Amino acid sequence: MKEILDAIQSQDSTAADFAALSLPESYRAITVHKDEAEMFDGLESRDKDPRKSLHLDEVPVPELGPGEALVAVMASSVNYNSVWTSIFEPVSTFSFLERYGRLSELTKRHDLPYHVIGSDLAGVVLRTGPGVNAWNPGDEVVAHCLSVELESSDGHNDTMLDPEQRIWGFETNFGGLAEIALVKSNQLMPKPQHLSWEEAASPGLVNSTAYRQLVSRNGAGMKQGDNVLIWGASGGLGSYATQFALAGGANPICVVSSPEKADICRKMGAEAVIDRNAEGYKFWKDERTQDPKEWKRFGKRIREYTGGEDIDIVFEHPGRETFGASVYVTRKGGTITTCASTSGYMHEYDNRYLWMSLKRIIGSHFANYREAWEANRLIAKGKIHPTLSKVYSLQDTGQAAHDVHRNAHQGKVGVLALAPREGLGVRNQEMREQHIDAINRFRNV
Repeated sequence: MKEILDAIQSQDSTAADFAALSLPESYRAITVHKDEAEMFDGLESRDKDPRKSLHLDEVPVPELGPGEALVAVMASSVNYNSVWTSIFEPVSTFSFLERYGRLSELTKRHDLPYHVIGSDLAGVVLRTGPGVNAWNPGDEVVAHCLSVELESSDGHNDTMLDPEQRIWGFETNFGGLAEIALVKSNQLMPKPQHLSWEEAASPGLVNSTAYRQLVSRNGAGMKQGDNVLIWGASGGLGSYATQFALAGGANPICVVSSPEKADICRKMGAEAVIDRNAEGYKFWKDERTQDPKEWKRFGKRIREYTGGEDIDIVFEHPGRETFGASVYVTRKGGTITTCASTSGYMHEYDNRYLWMSLKRIIGSHFANYREAWEANRLIAKGKIHPTLSKVYSLQDTGQAAHDVHRNAHQGKVGVLALAPREGLGVRNQEMREQHIDAINRFRNV
């Protein structure tokens, strides 16, 4: 690994130099173990501790197949899917690996008694398999997490509709929370040159997810002037939705849970910010009964920020806790887009407010390659900025996942893999200086 890191840090290394490097037999990776999949049985989700289930193991380097690349991972980040994997909810990810392993001889590699997790990376290409022409050893890259086979016609209009669509590092093995990762070549995108490794690794999954959900024609198709309600507007997903709304001429109404998170939204440029804890919104009377009076109070508060207008688009991801309110406050003909259910999957809402007002609910899941590329391009151009707040070492990934599980974080939480310290990998210092305040916005909280 030292030779690989030396080559990456050298100013003189060429593609030939990287191609000539010997690959190690093994590498360090964050894993969950199949024989521990029932370790949290009987516990409530909030009591399940990722620090107990996530391991730093030495694992063999996987075989490289056609259309694939091995990448030296300089940095990665923690997403909610890493938390779900670590607490084995809603199901153990080993069921995903078993199913994938039955697809072909090549995919059998993924069905192992351990799962290398992680759905983000920034690093350097080490090797490419047969049929890869667009990428070469030595290329500095980030990876998006869509893994597709594209043998069915269903995926050729929108690759997210491929029947064999999976999320890399969650539904496949050999993810990004490791020193080496195995990806398909059509997951790769150029690393933004003005960002460090850990900054470049942090937007991937959440930035692309927010782009599809809010901006793309496959999502809400946001336009100038739209009033956009953004739940968790300073979090991993919401912080990018807030930026897209502001950059696209929309009016974000940011919902947060603390004064500190409200301040971050204002620093991003949002003017309409609702601290739902400070204002005491309780959308549920008890576990089974919602309170429509609270929906109405919430809607009235929103109209104070919009000049009396209702919401055009709701950016939903909390799920059960907020969904009834989201449907209610959306304007006639408006759209609720949902990409997750971090507070519970069984949503309840009053359907009268949906059908009689011709509202739409759109399910949105990650992004296709083009959407991910466009989202990354905006990062590279300095139009959208990383929301990295804190960085952990690889061996402390369990604590990083614990922070995300407890919502004790702002923006995104990064993880250093091969990078020996923060701040490395910047190739365009002049551009960085132009955006340094925005880059560090979440670090300075």
